[in-house]
Amino acid sequence: MYVADSRASTPDAPASVEDTARRVAAGRYRTAVAPTVLALGTVSLITDVSSEMVTAVLPLYLVAGLGLSPLGFGLLDGIYNGFSALVRLAGGHLADRGGGRHKWVAGLGYGISALCKPLLLLAHSLTPIGLVLAADRTGKGLRTAPRDALISLSSTPRTRGRAFGVHRAMDTAGALLGPLVAFWILRATVDGYDAVFTVSFCVAVVGVLVLVLFVPGSSSAPAIEQAVRPTLRAALGLLRRRDLRRITICALLLGLATVSDSFVYLLLQRRLGVPDRWFALLPLGTAAAFLLLAVVLGRLADRVGRWRVFLAGHGSLLLAYVLLLTSWHGAALPYAVLALHGGFYAATDGVLMAAASECVPEELRSSGLAVVQTGQALTRFACSLLFGAAWTLWGDRTALLASTAALALCAAVSLAFLRPTASANAEAAA
Repeated sequence: MYVADSRASTPDAPASVEDTARRVAAGRYRTAVAPTVLALGTVSLITDVSSEMVTAVLPLYLVAGLGLSPLGFGLLDGIYNGFSALVRLAGGHLADRGGGRHKWVAGLGYGISALCKPLLLLAHSLTPIGLVLAADRTGKGLRTAPRDALISLSSTPRTRGRAFGVHRAMDTAGALLGPLVAFWILRATVDGYDAVFTVSFCVAVVGVLVLVLFVPGSSSAPAIEQAVRPTLRAALGLLRRRDLRRITICALLLGLATVSDSFVYLLLQRRLGVPDRWFALLPLGTAAAFLLLAVVLGRLADRVGRWRVFLAGHGSLLLAYVLLLTSWHGAALPYAVLALHGGFYAATDGVLMAAASECVPEELRSSGLAVVQTGQALTRFACSLLFGAAWTLWGDRTALLASTAALALCAAVSLAFLRPTASANAEAAA
């Protein structure tokens, strides 16, 4: 199943993973996506069904069910989306040590997140829920960088944006199915939230099994020659590289003004008066747009430059904020906002990792990507806290207005930092 990116190197000339992928790309499978990418996409699809079942009902469960204030929800949402930043560097470091632990570190992360789902059945106040969400995000932090490193190492530079686009599309297919399953469970059961958490756990276990059985491990991939010893110091030292430092700074700035998905859905619900029973369907709009655009924008990024697509994605998010601030209450408003929201993710999520991969050597690929992911997650954590506090103190409209102004400013500053280099231009032209 994984022949395309796991051929053994010759004894006389050991080939790197990227060399192997490059030879495959030059042959008759030039336009194909590596089987490892498809296997990881399947794992992510199944896992996202599980995680998005919880994500779809969590805002309503916390705010309406447990009566948390927007500030309290902002704290928990920040934990849910940003706590993984504290362990991403550790996950990347563990995966790079020995050159063949990417699969198993990712598997550990998937397993921890799966075990957290049934624990939500026992948590009914702020502190235990926060601890469970922190553990769940620890699992996500462990798995994200090794998974993205596997995608990067099994792809060629010219097809890396497409590979990440395919993976994110499969991942988003799970995000599309998850809220549908949650919606069906809420309508079909009496104890809807408990049933959602239970089914989510069962689905997550299936995802872990697929990873163990179908994603190639270290024994099926050529060893990476480690010119640099993979340490945390070496990973942070990568920021001395101008291109990676520029990308990381831009990810930090823009993350500071990226309002959490859950807040976007709560804002839409308040603007339109969406009944609670329909709330779980709002993420479907984002997921559908992400699914339709991920591969298209990934391929576009390979051709015209990843920085352009990345910044255009934040322009899409800025327009979504503006629509939420207007007095327009037409029937097309939720479709427009959610389409722009999904377009933002399609143009930024995988594209950022594809761009960062070009600036990181193979032996530090997982750690290097984790550096960028960590910075972005920390700033998004801060944004959740600040937005929740602003909503509590001044109201949702003022909080969104401040975020819109901040995003416009950060995008303008990022445009000055994130400019294509000569090598990037040559690569895009090729």
